[in-house]
Amino acid sequence: MRYVVGVGDMKIGRAGDILVTHGLGSCLGLMLYDPVVKVGGMLHAMLPLSSVNPQKAESNPFMFVDTGVRLLFKEMYAFGGEKNRMKVKAVGCSQPADKNELFRIGERNYTILRKLLWKNSVLLEAEDIGGTISRTVFFEISSGRTVIVSAGNERLL
Repeated sequence: MRYVVGVGDMKIGRAGDILVTHGLGSCLGLMLYDPVVKVGGMLHAMLPLSSVNPQKAESNPFMFVDTGVRLLFKEMYAFGGEKNRMKVKAVGCSQPADKNELFRIGERNYTILRKLLWKNSVLLEAEDIGGTISRTVFFEISSGRTVIVSAGNERLL
């Protein structure tokens, strides 16, 4: 089954599923994969910190990196994933407007992600972060294979 992960969304899949998210610009795309139980999850978070809008964070925690990442890990645990086996990949966090983007959302999204992972002793296996491009990500749960499509080019992560 193919599931589309929209902005401010998260999905969990099992072997045979493909998770896809489109238009990762300054947003963070985070993929978790447990190869033993063949479970994977994808988050498409838009903003770094939920403290900017606690009401919105309560109704949609996946919109924010700080709340979305925590919930993605919790959902993976509920599906049998274990932290010590998880492969973690990050995509996005670009500055598509221009290099002088006032709010530097992409950079801040990545900084919050790194802090959360570091505090929880989790390492990134792979990343495709920054730049000025938009990315689409296909995440195949059977294998953990992650494909990025950007500007007509396709590459493995």
